[in-house]
Amino acid sequence: GGEPRVLGTDPATGEEISVRDGRFGPYIQSGEGAKPKRATIPRGWDPGSVDLDRALALLHLPRDVGLHPETGKPITAAIGRFGPFVLHDGTYANLDSVDEVFTVGLNRAVSLIAEKKEKGGRGRGAATPPLKDLGEHPTLGGKVTVQSGRYGPYVKFDKINATIPKDIDPASLTMEQAVALIAARAESTGKTVKAKAAPKARAAPRKDADAAEKPKKPRAKKAAADAEAGEAAAPKKPRATRAKKAAPES
Repeated sequence: GGEPRVLGTDPATGEEISVRDGRFGPYIQSGEGAKPKRATIPRGWDPGSVDLDRALALLHLPRDVGLHPETGKPITAAIGRFGPFVLHDGTYANLDSVDEVFTVGLNRAVSLIAEKKEKGGRGRGAATPPLKDLGEHPTLGGKVTVQSGRYGPYVKFDKINATIPKDIDPASLTMEQAVALIAARAESTGKTVKAKAAPKARAAPRKDADAAEKPKKPRAKKAAADAEAGEAAAPKKPRATRAKKAAPES
């Protein structure tokens, strides 16, 4: 990993700030304690050119952008697993670049969050609306859509996600191209793409099978209930018979 490169000291804490190389890439560290504060150096940044100001800015994330004028709740900017973002009351909105995390103003943050809310995005796990709805798969049935993903646009069908090549414009993608991409992806991953109509045909026999099996369960319960009733009734039997039963046991 090499020796840490000392950038200077944090004027607020007096801690020494350094650039280090770790298992998961270069990072900034503040001080030498048991649990020193650390911040990963974002992709695209040259670790060699990170200065004290930039290092301190990274260590002080998430950054307070300001209070939302409508809700009065704070808006913060930070860098997460999926890149730079602003966050307000559970709604995340992506920023264009890492540098924008340190410069984004309140007006821009408010408008980005409003746009994201309009699209129905709330948390990071919220489903994003498709870029394009191509319609039903011509042979298998079921929706084929063009989606926007972390690694670029892709075609989604059933459980298959097929990346759209860079030389194809996602907006002008045809169903024919989408079907070919889905088939190629299915073949390369070994996934079988099932026709949507097939499960419906199978559904009826399943219900019948269930119906045939279900009565057996109540019977078992009934038998247990009868047995319990028998046990409950046992004390009513003459004492002599109970004594005879008890005798072999002792």
